Amino acid sequence: MTKLTVLEIPNPILYEKAQAVECVTPEIQTLLSDMLETMYKTNGVGLAGNQVGVLKRVVVIDCAGKEEKPDPIKMVNPKIISRSEEMVCHNEGCLSIPREYADVVRHEKVTVEYLDENGTLKQRSADGLLAIAIQHELDHLEGILFIDHLSPLKRKMLVKHLEKRRRKQARLEAENTQE
Repeated sequence: MTKLTVLEIPNPILYEKAQAVECVTPEIQTLLSDMLETMYKTNGVGLAGNQVGVLKRVVVIDCAGKEEKPDPIKMVNPKIISRSEEMVCHNEGCLSIPREYADVVRHEKVTVEYLDENGTLKQRSADGLLAIAIQHELDHLEGILFIDHLSPLKRKMLVKHLEKRRRKQARLEAENTQE
């Protein structure tokens, strides 16, 4: 397995719509495994194809806590087929927008249909963190980031904060290489 590079904003691939996978091939299975390894190594809960520069409708999710046994879900061509009317607010983050968080309102429960890593059609109903993660990752496949659910002002402030932190980090790294 290979750890992949997670793209960060403002990379334009993050804003593109992913294309359907025609067939679950060994290459897609390897991609899903590599994405899962990458997600674990970066302490994520989910990862979509766009985030690793692959515009394919593939997602991996594992909401098990660090003290729990891993419970990975690999999804190909996932789509939400039902949503609850009840909404919940959850503080979300994203590997593509590192160390930035904001409250996002999403459906409390969803049912998703997808192909698993063997090409078998599955359905899964979810609530809690798993429902939020599914909605978050499927947004990625549409080129939507969690910050797109925020008001323009909140989104702008969050992006500015990230840019400021990046500039500070670059300055510190430059100082360390000069010493």
